[in-house]
Amino acid sequence: MKYIWAPWRIQYILQEKPKGCILCDKPNEDNDEQNYIVFRGRKNFIMMNSYPYNPGHLLVAPYRHAAGPDELTATERHEHFDLIARCLPILKEIFKTGGFNIGSNIGRVAGAGIEDHFHSHIVPRWQGDSNFIPVLADIRVVPQALADTYKLLVGKF
Repeated sequence: MKYIWAPWRIQYILQEKPKGCILCDKPNEDNDEQNYIVFRGRKNFIMMNSYPYNPGHLLVAPYRHAAGPDELTATERHEHFDLIARCLPILKEIFKTGGFNIGSNIGRVAGAGIEDHFHSHIVPRWQGDSNFIPVLADIRVVPQALADTYKLLVGKF
């Protein structure tokens, strides 16, 4: 039997789950590096996903707590999707991606982990990045530490 070690996950497993909304709370803290916030716009921000599907997995979210894009102002929506577009060439340059999955899960039944604060996911993809491990073992291997990914991304926007 082979073992795959992911020691950073134990912190999440053992920690008391925070109350409130992390997409509201984290941008109000004065610690972007610890919170993996790589860019702050006027109405939205870009944050790394702390439990990524792939290296460079980003979230774009409005500062204002809103459940869906239909609740955003035109200015908030415009900046939100502008930031998504700005992420793509940066991720292509840094990670040499072959493509992206971009999407939003709106509501619990749609798979939203943070169901009442709209946000979009940008997941970099590469040819062959999905292999037998997720299919047979229900395990995903992310080959880069979050702090290292943060250092590559911060300042690129």
